[in-house]
Amino acid sequence: MRLTKLEHAALVIEDSGNKLFIDPGKFTTPITESAGAVAVVITHQHDDHWTPEQLGRIVEANPEVRIFGPAGVATAASGFPIETIAAGDEVTVGPFRLRFFGGRHALIHSSIPIVDNLGVLVNDRLYYAGDSFTVPEGVDVEVLAAPAGAPWMKIAESMDYVMAVTPRRAFPTHEMVLSQAGKALSNARLGWATEQGGGEYVPLEPGDTLDF
Repeated sequence: MRLTKLEHAALVIEDSGNKLFIDPGKFTTPITESAGAVAVVITHQHDDHWTPEQLGRIVEANPEVRIFGPAGVATAASGFPIETIAAGDEVTVGPFRLRFFGGRHALIHSSIPIVDNLGVLVNDRLYYAGDSFTVPEGVDVEVLAAPAGAPWMKIAESMDYVMAVTPRRAFPTHEMVLSQAGKALSNARLGWATEQGGGEYVPLEPGDTLDF
């Protein structure tokens, strides 16, 4: 499989010509090359993780694409055929086996409602928790998408999360809210945390790929 990091929280995973998109939101350059998409996973309803425009472009190019999200996404994206999933669910689409974990977004502030959020494990190898620190219990994570910066986290929390998961490789996500200096700081801290479990940190930039 090949992972390509897009801007912010968006990823695309390719296997044998099939594509899985995760969280194509407003901080991601418009996705115009999506041919071969068999599935889209939207971890939660916030617009930095999905927009009608991004989703519409993928659907237009791939009318049979299946779209998965928690109940909050199904409500927010009611104009699209969202398949509602919950923690513990498992779905296979093309070459992709998807398992879902968690249930709730991390706390931003007591004044801001907490929304549904699900982490996704792809083929028992790649894990992305969306906007949460949910650890997939009992899973040996090969590749972890580690949050680098967000209103709902501080870097110490992400470091502890990486050390709890102990992935063999980790890379940064959710970083468009950071300056270049902030990204460098986060990469250094997350790199250290990954190494504590014997893993390798890969500081992917948008457009970079990782084979696994």
